[in-house]
Amino acid sequence: MTHSLIRTALFVPGNRPERFAKALASGTDAVIIDLEDAVAPADKAAARQHLADFIMWQADVRLLVRINAAGSRDHQADLQLCSEHPDVAGIMLPKAESAAQVNPVAASGKPVWPIIESAQGMLSIGAIASCAGVQGLTFGALDLALDLGMNAAGSAADSVFDQVRFALLLHSRVNGLQAPLDSVYPAFTDDSGLARATLRGRDMGMAGALCIHPRQVPVVHAALAPTAEELAWAHRVLNAAESGEAALKVDGEMVDAPVLGRARRLLALSC
Repeated sequence: MTHSLIRTALFVPGNRPERFAKALASGTDAVIIDLEDAVAPADKAAARQHLADFIMWQADVRLLVRINAAGSRDHQADLQLCSEHPDVAGIMLPKAESAAQVNPVAASGKPVWPIIESAQGMLSIGAIASCAGVQGLTFGALDLALDLGMNAAGSAADSVFDQVRFALLLHSRVNGLQAPLDSVYPAFTDDSGLARATLRGRDMGMAGALCIHPRQVPVVHAALAPTAEELAWAHRVLNAAESGEAALKVDGEMVDAPVLGRARRLLALSC
């Protein structure tokens, strides 16, 4: 991982070791070796071995690993592998539904990213987010929609997913976690659609998004970056603040503490 704030996390199937190095070279902030949905049951043991072999021979590799869900046949074997290797920088726990599921994963000593993918997980976000060792939150839109009986591709689903995003934002903030990552954008060749979705998520407070293809990484990063107009505004605000005047106005608007905070945040995002 190359960025202190994880903005993009790129999934790579654990049974495709020839893609591991390519993913690390994609510019993503984090690579997620996926031992769960992307790997057929018969291939899961081999996927663990591929991961173990890769981190044994690659120097200074830092990876996230999506293990199999709590209670599944491969969960403990995945967790043991992650616990044994210092190059595993964090664990993504799919289908997280309770603190009782998160705590044993956190006991590995690795930062945990619970993935909310069910109604029960939604109801337990507060307990999950407050677990020691949780670094951030995200959600699986398709699995959540299936559990709730929604049409994930329909426009009506956006109103529900926005409530999910708000819940993740709220509990991330009060528990001191990094801002959450948005769910994957399935149409990985639709760059303009991904850019619009990412920009909207940014304006809602999301840190970035999960990615399923390397081409999505630069699109997400570009959409998250402040525009030239936003940066110019931020500089005008901070320059005005340096005047020391008690009452400040920039572009016809009063400048107070929240406005200064937004200006500083925009400039920080440009670094």
